[in-house]
Amino acid sequence: MSGNSKVWVSDLNSRPEIRSPFSGKRVQFYDTTLRDGEQTVGVVLSPQQKVEIALKLDELGVSRIEAGFPRVSADDAEAIQLMQKANLKAELWGFSRAVKADVDELVRLGLQASTIEAPTSEIKLKAYGISQDEVLKRIESAISTARAAGISVAFFAVDGSRTHLEFLKKIYLAALNAGAVEIVVVDTIGACSPEAAEVLVREVCSWVGPNIPVHFHGHNDFGMATACAVAAVKAGASWIQGTINGMGERAGNADIGEIALALSCLYGVEVDLDLKKIRDVSAVVSRAAGYKLEAWKPLVGENLFMRESGAVASQFHIPEAIEPYSSDIVNANRQIVLGKKSGIGSIDLKLRELGLQISPDRRASVLEAVKQVGISKRGLVSDEEFRRIVNERTRE
Repeated sequence: MSGNSKVWVSDLNSRPEIRSPFSGKRVQFYDTTLRDGEQTVGVVLSPQQKVEIALKLDELGVSRIEAGFPRVSADDAEAIQLMQKANLKAELWGFSRAVKADVDELVRLGLQASTIEAPTSEIKLKAYGISQDEVLKRIESAISTARAAGISVAFFAVDGSRTHLEFLKKIYLAALNAGAVEIVVVDTIGACSPEAAEVLVREVCSWVGPNIPVHFHGHNDFGMATACAVAAVKAGASWIQGTINGMGERAGNADIGEIALALSCLYGVEVDLDLKKIRDVSAVVSRAAGYKLEAWKPLVGENLFMRESGAVASQFHIPEAIEPYSSDIVNANRQIVLGKKSGIGSIDLKLRELGLQISPDRRASVLEAVKQVGISKRGLVSDEEFRRIVNERTRE
């Protein structure tokens, strides 16, 4: 298992052929919850909610916060102005199309950094009715305008993962020549396998050279966003873009918490996020956005350190027997819950937890009653219900 006393993963993860490509790497996170995350269907975040989330992201250790798309939303412009007064440690970034009016709004707001996007794949250019020559001109003009105003630019190639490599190279180099200082590799519709993401990022890194930071921005349409982000880091990406809880349109964006956990625990990569705060940040975001997370979601799901099965409960005293990492890493509580699948070991642990006592020969009766309540309500047995069962069986 891992040399980290709080991580209990397979020793195979430490093999040189797996760990070596990640050795010495450090990854920073660019959070786009407030822009791309808000594109989740039905989600609307007020300026005040965005500031609350930005403060939580700052506490988490996010290095950059994409504050919104001010040209298309007056609320985003207001939120950015509020965030600028919030004394954030994280850098505040804007988002813009390769359009002069978008850049002018960044300048008006006094933003010092922004991602600037443009479509690059044949299908996207066709959808927008733009030629390759026209998009090149727009990119060069917008980036030049931003740089002249003192704005640092990361160029974001929309649908880059489905763009012919020759044209993608031409676009990226043109963006750098126009004044962009960073490059974003974008898997807009989650179309890459992890292997393809690795190949693409490695290729882009070879084009732009070692002094240009490369980001990876992926979506989760095939459930591969975390794996693709890890592969991107392996290939040379030093920035990962994503959202809290993986929120976003369609199947969502890459989940920065999941990626940080995987990089740290499985590959030994240094990450800037304080994962002890991830569950708190997750709750703030999901509450503000008005959705409920799956109970089994990695890092933040309520079931992760909760045990109902009797067979598993019997091992509860040895966390590494039933969990791959300590609940301390994400500041979660471990607990035994009771229901249809409970066993005698579950009853003993719950009795001890609640300070209750019952004669050993009554345990089977208590267990049977617990199972019946769990089956009848199709759910868990509350502590109050358990106390009542114990009192009833004690009086028999």
